[in-house]
Amino acid sequence: MWFRRRGLRVREIEPDEIFLDSSNLPKLDAGRLEGRVERPVAPVAIMMIGVLFALSMTAFAAQAFNLQVMNGEEYADISRNNRLERDVIFATRGIITDRNGRELAWNELDTDPAASSTLPYALRHYIESPGFAHLLGFVRYPKADASGSWWREEYVGVAGMEGVHDDTLAGVNGSSMAETNARGELVREDIVDPPEDGATLRLSVDADIQAELARALITHAADQGFQGGAAAIMDVRTGELITLVSFPEYDNAAFANGDSEKITAANNDDATPLLNRAVGGLYAPGSIVKPMFAAAALVEGIIDPEKEILSEGSISIPNPYFPDKPSIFRDWRAHGWTDMRRALAVSSDVYFYAIGGGYKDQRGLGIQKIDEWAKRFGFSAPTGIALGGEPSGTIPTPEWKRQVFDDEWRLGDTYNTAIGQYGFQVTPLQVVRYVAGIASGKLTTPQLIAGEEGEMTDLGIDESQLKIVREGMRHAVTEGGTAAALNMGGIDIAGKTGTAQVGTRNQYMNSWVVGFWPVETPKYAFAVVLEKAPAGTLSGASPAMAPFFYWLRENKPEYVN
Repeated sequence: MWFRRRGLRVREIEPDEIFLDSSNLPKLDAGRLEGRVERPVAPVAIMMIGVLFALSMTAFAAQAFNLQVMNGEEYADISRNNRLERDVIFATRGIITDRNGRELAWNELDTDPAASSTLPYALRHYIESPGFAHLLGFVRYPKADASGSWWREEYVGVAGMEGVHDDTLAGVNGSSMAETNARGELVREDIVDPPEDGATLRLSVDADIQAELARALITHAADQGFQGGAAAIMDVRTGELITLVSFPEYDNAAFANGDSEKITAANNDDATPLLNRAVGGLYAPGSIVKPMFAAAALVEGIIDPEKEILSEGSISIPNPYFPDKPSIFRDWRAHGWTDMRRALAVSSDVYFYAIGGGYKDQRGLGIQKIDEWAKRFGFSAPTGIALGGEPSGTIPTPEWKRQVFDDEWRLGDTYNTAIGQYGFQVTPLQVVRYVAGIASGKLTTPQLIAGEEGEMTDLGIDESQLKIVREGMRHAVTEGGTAAALNMGGIDIAGKTGTAQVGTRNQYMNSWVVGFWPVETPKYAFAVVLEKAPAGTLSGASPAMAPFFYWLRENKPEYVN
């Protein structure tokens, strides 16, 4: 009840207010907040609470957006994979065959009943005949960790044709999905992606010839003390390689299976069985380069093939540093008067000293032309074969000598280069390509895939000039020349041998034989090198090939006739 007193508004005190205050006056109960003056909550505090609430809601909303929108698919996959399990279905690796369809590398499933589990992929098997390890190479298998998860799901081709043509052979793995319930029970299993098997790779080599050539060379090398060797036979019309042999070999199946003992032994072997000598081995060619320089001399017009040069066992040239001590360059024997065909047949060093560097009235090619012609026949450059690991080799030149020895070129260096010595370095694959060039007049890129033809380059040599060189190589076989061991009925072979001294004291020798057949219409060229027999070994590469050619004549007439 309000009323005015002297202009002021006065509120009348209600009775209950009087009694309430009266009851509390004597004693206040602080626990019940009696006697306290209540104050309202400050606006700032309310604002702070609101801000904290808003921040919390924003954080929750951001996380929900991240889980459901930004990474929703990833977490959905994780959720699904809690009950879906992916299994690899391994593709079958393509097989490798020879030119006739004979399997050289194939697959077999692990069916050993004694094994605790069966591998889900096939194991690789290789032909056990000699001569194939470097050609075929090996694979590494898929690998899983201790939990069974595959960290490598593919075969990996490591060397040889397995490595070079891995994409062709590999195929594409498939996969399946298995769905399980909360109890881990299989609900269903479906193939999601079927595998695509690898393609068959048909090589140009003939497996029978490859194995027989390897056996013949390995046997002869063991009998005569050679430590290794290599060989190649090439179709001069296409560039296809009928054989490509290197020994000693390694056990490619052991490398595929991870046999640590055999792998360690091969890596530590002084005989370097891991080296593919046919492709990657470098050797001094010796006299096998003489047909090349004979052809060069004819094209350059520096000698008539009928002109005879006297070989008395050596030549002597003045020594500018010691006039009383002339430089002597020896022949391996005195051959008397020799024309070009005879010089090739008996491998006269004196004849090729003369046409290489010049002697008395005979003009020589000179080192520049020797370099040019060696390069024209493919030396000092990889052949281009799709196998890898090819070195370039070396043709000795004045520039090479200054770089290696910091010394000037001399006439004697030209003489030695003309007979394939000094710093000359070639691979067997380069050599068989060069010999095929003598036989066909074209330089061809070697091929290892059946039916493929190599790129061909015309050497620019007249057929009549090549015919003279071929006749000289045929005389080496038929007229008591250096390749007489290959003189046999039923197969007309033209050949050329070469020997190079090696070792710090020339205590070893390498032996070459090269050639082609049939002489009149050449189809196949061959090159063989046997390495590091004791110096003076008399039975070299030419006798080693004789048993092989007898076998070829009797067992593979399609390559002879």
